[in-house]
This record gives sequence, structure tokens and C-alpha cells, in this order.
Amino acid sequence: MTTKTAAATLTEEQSAFIRDNAFPATATTLRPDGSPHSTVVWIDEVDGEVWFNTAIGRAKERYLRTDPRVSVLVLDPGNQYRWVAVNGTVSLQEEDADEHIDKLAKKYLGQDRYPWHDPEQQRIIARIRLARVDSAGFDD
Repeated sequence: MTTKTAAATLTEEQSAFIRDNAFPATATTLRPDGSPHSTVVWIDEVDGEVWFNTAIGRAKERYLRTDPRVSVLVLDPGNQYRWVAVNGTVSLQEEDADEHIDKLAKKYLGQDRYPWHDPEQQRIIARIRLARVDSAGFDD
């Protein structure tokens, strides 16, 4: 198992694992009372950051505005001993969020456009600045 701390970076193999595979991830945010809130998300790697997409008003987005700390675990469904976990802080980005969810729909569904677009909903990207990376199943 590999562990990196303090302004961590992904290895190229870890980046490709996240970027190139349609593996669902679990994102854990913190509720106002400090208890964890975990949900399944589609995940992306962009320029060394780990990104996921949500909608304004959802629990993840509300909790991240209060406390930007997040943990994400990506597990290879074909090999439970191959995974990447990242911890860090999130910055929220509204710009290009619709294009990003379409990119994720292509990766996860094979569709050019996210099929559940709601014109009443504003998408937002959660961009994780990595503080820690843990992994297993990679050449270390």
C-alpha cells in the first residue's frame, strides 16, 4: 500500500486508474454535526486533481460549503485489492459544470449528454486539492 501526505500527488498509474475507468467512487463529506455522509459519485482526474460533479442544493454541496474536507475512495470492482483513496479540500466551480457532467456521462454511460439534465438545477464541480493519497494494487 502506498501513502503520501502533505500536498500529495497521484502517480501516473493512479491518475489513469481514476481517469480511464468507469468505476464508481464513494465521496464522504462531513455533516454540520461532524458525522460522515457518504454517497456514490462519478469521478474524474483533471490535471492532478480529483473531480466529481453534483447539483447545487444537494447534501454534498451544502456540506462542502460548510466544511470543504472530503474523502473519496475508488475501488476496482473486479479486484477489491486495487483501489485509490484521496483526502483533501474542495473548491466548488460552477463554470463548465454542465460540460463536465456530460463528459462523465460519456465515460460512465457511453452517452454524449447527461440524460437527467434538469433545467431547474445548477450543476457544480467539486475539485479536490489532494492532501493525502492511499492506494493498493499498484506498482509502488
